[in-house]
Amino acid sequence: MSQYFILLPIFVPIIFGAIIPLFRFENAKCRQTYVGGVAIVNTLLMFAVMFLVRPEGNFMLLNMAGKLSITFHVDGMGCVFGSLVAALWPIATFYAFEYMKHEGKENTFFTFFTMTYGITVGIAFAGNLMTLYLFYELLTFVTLPLVMHGMSKKSVFAGRQYVTYSVGGAAFAFIGIAFILTFGEGFDFVYGGVLTGEYTELQEQLLRVAYVLTAFGFGVKAAVFPFYKWLPTASVAPTPVTALLHAVAVVKAGAFAIIRITYFSFGTELLSGTFAQYIIMGAALVTILFGSAMALKEQHLKRRLAYSTISNLSYIVFGASLMSPEGLTGAMTHMVVHGVVKITLFFCAGAVLYKTGQEYIRDMRGMGKCMPVTFACFTLASAALVGVPPLPGFLSKWNLAAGALAGKNPFAYAGIVVLLISAVLTAIYLFLVVFKVCFPSRVGVQPETKRCEANAYMTVPLVLLCVMIVLLGVFAQPLTEVFSAIAKGGSLL
Repeated sequence: MSQYFILLPIFVPIIFGAIIPLFRFENAKCRQTYVGGVAIVNTLLMFAVMFLVRPEGNFMLLNMAGKLSITFHVDGMGCVFGSLVAALWPIATFYAFEYMKHEGKENTFFTFFTMTYGITVGIAFAGNLMTLYLFYELLTFVTLPLVMHGMSKKSVFAGRQYVTYSVGGAAFAFIGIAFILTFGEGFDFVYGGVLTGEYTELQEQLLRVAYVLTAFGFGVKAAVFPFYKWLPTASVAPTPVTALLHAVAVVKAGAFAIIRITYFSFGTELLSGTFAQYIIMGAALVTILFGSAMALKEQHLKRRLAYSTISNLSYIVFGASLMSPEGLTGAMTHMVVHGVVKITLFFCAGAVLYKTGQEYIRDMRGMGKCMPVTFACFTLASAALVGVPPLPGFLSKWNLAAGALAGKNPFAYAGIVVLLISAVLTAIYLFLVVFKVCFPSRVGVQPETKRCEANAYMTVPLVLLCVMIVLLGVFAQPLTEVFSAIAKGGSLL
């Protein structure tokens, strides 16, 4: 009976989100109570499934044809991704209550926003590649109306680009399903992979090619170069959407899928030390440098953060491509740290846009005096992303570097140099913003001194996120130990 419990955090938000248009809420408070209640209840269900109930084995919801089934499972990797989603979603929901007042069409927005929660949980708890692929596709179509929410020309263009890239990537990812179905012992996620290894040389090479195509297919959502353009364009969406797109749901789903196929489907034994590993690792390193350089060049704050996301997502891909427990530990650490830090930065940018209408960094000179809480949070999150110790960004980058050294791979050593260069560029493009808002340098500029801080719906989430950032830094050692155990095939508990 406990196995059925795994379905609740997946389908509760999907069902309760889908019926929002049926209600005629008397006022905004009623809608907020409903949507906030669903988010909080689902987060409690998530933690109950992951840490209290913990259903054993796989739960098959639907068998379509032989090995093709919709199956769910709770393992260590799923708990890491699921915990990130569960912790951040209610915070993002309450932030959206205030922000969406000036965007309009709130019923439509919260319909798809709430449904996205359940579909993202479906990705976290997917028990096999078919289930992951199904929810990965559903994630594209349920988030498309969120990207296009404003229905301006820019929004429509962003939506078209987003769906074109995502569907195209899914077509490549389907190749992996076909090869695993043909050559795998099973279809479920198993640590170490499901390939027997008893293949001809030609079959092994074909499997490696299939892995590369599948990784790039799922990598579209992780904005791996050259499939990155949709992400900065999607910054036109409302800030609660971009925060989730760039920090939690969509982009992390892409990185999570790459980890799944590398360690739980194809297996590192087939891939390590081959062209398949080097192609994905090379693409990750190119993306890290490219994203950092473009962020430094970009003057629009949300797009600068979007390019920063492109760079940091490939930190996770780089860790996964090391194909070792140490590399996977670094990938998981950065997945969690980046999720918390980047959603904080986007919420700060959204608060500025909501209260002042300013989008470009050049127009934010001296704004720190009128929005002290917002920019204090921005400064802390920036320091964390740069990797200033003892904040958690230092931990994640340290774990990635340690993973690269442990692999004794010359190509991985180059990755350490890339990480250092990216860290310097990150410090420049983030702290430049901090300096401009706190210390206006232009002669004759009179910074705004009248307080224009956002209300509690936006500032309280920012403060909570900053507390989470500090706690991630304080509990760095136990966090690393947990991730290390999972990376070696263990459980979260």
